[in-house]
Amino acid sequence: MQYNKAMRRAYIVLIFGAWVAVLPYLGFPYSWKNILSTISGLFFVYLGYVLLHESKVRENKEHKTFDNFKENRSFNGEETQ
Repeated sequence: MQYNKAMRRAYIVLIFGAWVAVLPYLGFPYSWKNILSTISGLFFVYLGYVLLHESKVRENKEHKTFDNFKENRSFNGEETQ
């Protein structure tokens, strides 16, 4: 499932990258170009933030600690059964 989500995001980045590259040549009025460029830029900022946040969450999940050195219960004064 993670693979599909990552590929979908990569596809979105590809499509919007092409949109930004072609936007100046589409014949929109100057004021529309400014608005569309601003909206596209804000979308890329949002997408970058989401991807960064997910990579940090994934990094924290991958860093697992195991109870290799778990304390003995009798060390704390409790009896083991």
